[in-house]
Amino acid sequence: MEKKRIVLLSHNDLLGGAAIVTYRLMKALRDLGHEADMLVFNKTCDNPHVHQLGTRPVRGMRFLQERAGIILRNDFNRRDLFKISTASTGMNIHRHPLVKSADAIFANWINQSTVSLREMQRICDMGKPVIWTMHDMWCMTGICHHAYGCSNYHGQCGECPYLGRKASPDDLSHKVWRKKKELYDNTDIKFVAVSNWVKECAQKSSLLRDKDISVIHNAFPSDMFRTFSDKPFTMETRSRFRHIIAFGAAKLDDPVKGLPYAIEALNILMDESPDVAAGSIAVFFGQTDREDLFQKLRFPHIACGTINDHTVLHQLLVQTKVILSTSLYETLGGTLIEGMSAGAVPVSFGEGGQTDIIDHKVTGYIAEYRNPRDVAKGIKWALTSNIDREKQHETIRQRFNANNIALKYLSLI
Repeated sequence: MEKKRIVLLSHNDLLGGAAIVTYRLMKALRDLGHEADMLVFNKTCDNPHVHQLGTRPVRGMRFLQERAGIILRNDFNRRDLFKISTASTGMNIHRHPLVKSADAIFANWINQSTVSLREMQRICDMGKPVIWTMHDMWCMTGICHHAYGCSNYHGQCGECPYLGRKASPDDLSHKVWRKKKELYDNTDIKFVAVSNWVKECAQKSSLLRDKDISVIHNAFPSDMFRTFSDKPFTMETRSRFRHIIAFGAAKLDDPVKGLPYAIEALNILMDESPDVAAGSIAVFFGQTDREDLFQKLRFPHIACGTINDHTVLHQLLVQTKVILSTSLYETLGGTLIEGMSAGAVPVSFGEGGQTDIIDHKVTGYIAEYRNPRDVAKGIKWALTSNIDREKQHETIRQRFNANNIALKYLSLI
């Protein structure tokens, strides 16, 4: 394939899962010999191929403008302010020199005033291939990033649960739905889902059910999470335990992460299978502001806070027997991929992209949704399994290889 000039649009460069995988895709495209650059709202790295949009005052003004418009229409609900986006404001993208010279535009997570719907129309009007990757559900709903139990997006949205007393058939969610419908009807955007679950949700939506949606997984640098480490993960009580059960999240107390199900499952395992539980410890990593979070957990455990250094995380996962997730919804599940790449056995619910990672009772265990007893059964199965750690790593390496994923994106141009 001849060399292509590709611009990847993203709100962040390295902050958040969607930003990180977009950055990895840019690097994979460059490794294949293409000219790939990122345009971002917030830049934190020093990579010269990542470019920040606009000036700080302009970015701040656009950001506040969109958030103010939301809070005026959501009954002043600050708790859910960042669970929805309207794309009412954004940066001037189509005039950027890199966009003008690009052969293709890859849009990723571009909310919070990065790209407005009106600007997306201008970009599409340039006649270049536009590929939009769905890292959450926003493209298929009116305004929310995750619909959870709401099925209004199967229709034309409206009566949005996030708008409180301001919800109505013609509320903010329906108005933005209409704008998305107009954009999608008048452009040839190619949509990519990061998992089969995201695609299934999109096919139920009124906005995308008639679109041709490709499934391309996120790139994962498996070489960073091998099955061995030069230095072991250390903690005061480590010498007393044979097996580590690891559970990680950016925010452990986020209700979506389903931590109470994990706690109940570990308690069931402790009470009903003490012989299996003996010699195991649960290690929780991630941010939390709640001191009482593990008050009900009787299983031996330690909370080690946020692990920002991937080398330290790797050292933990290399010694982990079970990587546990009880998330109620996951578009793919990065922690499960990291743990499995390091050789751990994943145990998880299957409401999301986890089924693209785990082959049930082959490489891991898919538990019945919201059933802590089946989660306990899965942990027991994983602890007593004899799954080869190198085979776990090889499964991840083949399934999420960065170069292969970059080639799949290039095939859409």
